[in-house]
Amino acid sequence: MSNFLDEVNVTFTSGRGGNGSASFHREKHVPRGGPDGADGGKGGDVVLVADRNRRTLYDFRLRDHYEAENGGDARKDMTGKNGLDVVIPVPVGTVVFDNDTDDVLADLHTDGMRFIACKGGRGGLGNLHFTSSVRQSPKFAQKGAPGEVLEARLELKLIADVGLIGLPNAGKSTFLSSVSAAKPKIADYPFTTLAPNLGVVQAGENTFVIADLPGLIEGASEGTGLGHQFLRHAERNKVLLHLVDAFPIDDSDPRSNYDLIEAELESYSPELAIKPRIVALTKADVLGAELTEEVKASFADVEHPIHIISSVSGHGIKELTFALWEIIAKSTEESVPTRLTPVPVDRQRDDSWDIEVEDGEFIITGDRIERLVAMTDLENTDAVMYMVRRLKRIGVIDRLVDLGVEEGDTVVAGTYAFEYRDW
Repeated sequence: MSNFLDEVNVTFTSGRGGNGSASFHREKHVPRGGPDGADGGKGGDVVLVADRNRRTLYDFRLRDHYEAENGGDARKDMTGKNGLDVVIPVPVGTVVFDNDTDDVLADLHTDGMRFIACKGGRGGLGNLHFTSSVRQSPKFAQKGAPGEVLEARLELKLIADVGLIGLPNAGKSTFLSSVSAAKPKIADYPFTTLAPNLGVVQAGENTFVIADLPGLIEGASEGTGLGHQFLRHAERNKVLLHLVDAFPIDDSDPRSNYDLIEAELESYSPELAIKPRIVALTKADVLGAELTEEVKASFADVEHPIHIISSVSGHGIKELTFALWEIIAKSTEESVPTRLTPVPVDRQRDDSWDIEVEDGEFIITGDRIERLVAMTDLENTDAVMYMVRRLKRIGVIDRLVDLGVEEGDTVVAGTYAFEYRDW
């Protein structure tokens, strides 16, 4: 698990659309055929797909920018080729955030789920689309629409039935190795588990997945230590197994250690605080019956079931695994998995726009206007006049006049600039 990675920043760029064609029908005996320019091809999408065979986000450390293919330009009356999509497999449980707004864009909680992170730009229209009663032979076509760019953050929230919680060295790794075939590193120092370990546990004829998550410390809910990195995974579990070292090597109080972890859970998320759980007091083989009962008595007011176990001798392990399965089965029947609700986001259809004057330049902002200008061939007078008519209908030209624009002033929209004329 040394390559485990559960949070990455990555840039996705979809392909731009291909340019439309400005051509006219030509064949023998038809010297003045009408416009027949074809459309450019659509740019490729960037698509994320949940894949149950993926375990981590490590591949994104090796590559943090994915770009889809551009659409092909039209050639006379032949439509441009659509750009190829980039399809990126990610682990089940991956959540996609917009890095700029921190909005949740997608929660890929099921194998095979797809999310279009960036839609490819639309292909530019050929001149055939611009004919009208007063413009029967348009000599211009549209350029392809730009692709989208998304600065994203991917977070992996493991989907396991049981999450092991507890202070570092509470015995979680030892427990996991005793109930499953998992082979986590085991040692007596803080944060032995720096990445989640998964194991499959058998309870009679039933099996479930258990995750040994990084240990908690005081302040974890505020990000201290491995804080949020751990708690992020715990949100997905059906049940939590809180392991408490009944004989800690630092002579700390087991009940105080328990209370510390529970306080961190409640501080991080009210949902975590009420999630079903079992408390297991470990190292029963070391304490002996009398001291074990004494420690258990200090948990008398705890509402959750208390189990006494020893991962070394196996004492109480079978009873604990069956108790966990009963809660898992009940949880599966009564509830749906915890999922994040994506924020409805449509980066293509924002029609709002604004104009600001900076250093004598008139800067227009707004996806609709920026896209219109980007798809205009600013070297073609007919194309520019068509764009100006569109801007007049939208109200942009009147707004420029109100702001004091004069002939020759620079107007900027997105990455494009042109001189204003009194059209």
